Amino acid sequence: MMNQVHRIDIDDPDVDMDMGHRLLYRGELFTGEAAEYQDRQMVCLDTYVDGIKNGLSQMWHPDGSLRLRGAVINGVASGEFLEWHPNGALKSRKFFDNDIYSLREETTWDDKGNIVRDWHRE
Repeated sequence: MMNQVHRIDIDDPDVDMDMGHRLLYRGELFTGEAAEYQDRQMVCLDTYVDGIKNGLSQMWHPDGSLRLRGAVINGVASGEFLEWHPNGALKSRKFFDNDIYSLREETTWDDKGNIVRDWHRE
């Protein structure tokens, strides 16, 4: 039998943060998905384990198209993060290694696909 993922609205009055910046739901460390909505449209969805972001992180533009997608491990960005312009063109690609604050490379494009920035840590 598959476990059902618990999803909460991040703006629910039962949602809070503790002093360690961990997500609480009804006073308990939260495990599951936390969604943020604007005008009933989901704009953000993050996965939490024991109150800490841990898993897929996604954001959407107001029209429902994907805006951002990447993984977070123990509260820290990890691996590839992709971001898109509202027109669907790739806006940025960031790659994080396993160290905290570990941006290893970043490429940014304008909405027409032209490279604006291309940075790689030595």
